[in-house]
Amino acid sequence: MYDWAEYRHFRYLLEILDLKGFRAAAEQLHTTQPNLSAHAKQFRENSGLHLYRRSKSGRISLTPTGVAFKLIARGLLSARDEAMAALLAVEQGEVRTLRLGCSSQADPTLFNAFFAMHRELLPDCPIRPVHGDTAQLVEEIALGEIDAAIVTLPVGDLSLRVDEIQRDRLVVCLRADHPLAAKAALQPTDLQQHPTVLYHPQRNAQAHARLLELLEEVGVKIEEYSRASHPTEMQGLVKQGFGFALIREGTVLDVELTTRPVAGVDWTVDTAFIYKKQGYPKTVPMLIRLLKGRLSPQTPKGKKPPLSARKGPEQMSLLG
Repeated sequence: MYDWAEYRHFRYLLEILDLKGFRAAAEQLHTTQPNLSAHAKQFRENSGLHLYRRSKSGRISLTPTGVAFKLIARGLLSARDEAMAALLAVEQGEVRTLRLGCSSQADPTLFNAFFAMHRELLPDCPIRPVHGDTAQLVEEIALGEIDAAIVTLPVGDLSLRVDEIQRDRLVVCLRADHPLAAKAALQPTDLQQHPTVLYHPQRNAQAHARLLELLEEVGVKIEEYSRASHPTEMQGLVKQGFGFALIREGTVLDVELTTRPVAGVDWTVDTAFIYKKQGYPKTVPMLIRLLKGRLSPQTPKGKKPPLSARKGPEQMSLLG
């Protein structure tokens, strides 16, 4: 249906829209203005899309379709580059073993899905798993001890690429026989009236501090709490009656526990792949892109956006 659309159409038009002119785009692309005009005309006639308006001076202004085109075209061209880099790495035998980390707070199904995708793409390339908390895995990537990791955010190391793949609601974990388990959702005041179990601040000091701030914003001030270093420990303390805990929705629970959302808040646990911006296995970005495509249709409805803007080191997860 769209066989006429070639990569160069997207590359040429993206440059035209970025530079808002044919002359500047032609210089940047080392081609001629008539060549760009011919490709732009062909794209417009075949697609029926109007990406820009052209003034008498030759400058252009983007239409709403043109604004959308820029984002879509960048993604398309990036996918092409990632695909070629991955194929060349496979052809040249560069990918022999993938050392993949996974945070204990991350959704383990993501690791399993990535492993299955990797085995499908590279059946002869083994994965060496490494488990730990986010801080530990970030350090191991920086030292070159592992290649990539699935972690909960935030990650503040600017030498790493952070590619978010999933957001999960943060919910309250409590005993199934607790009186408040009869409620469909808890109120923030319910948290204030009961002991609390939190992850140890050293697991991610920034996320811990932000969580306390968010609780205070809804009137919950946590001064004393029990500490856990692993999801299993967290559930064990809740089960033993040491308090409520905030955990990722979808976490596999002990049979004596249950979860309830907190009414009126939009708290999320955000999970991402991290790897070095330089010197990473070239198959990793393509695998992440394929994994996102496979996961998208399965994403539960009602997922809420994260509270914080997700730009570089300011990305926030409430678990750490």
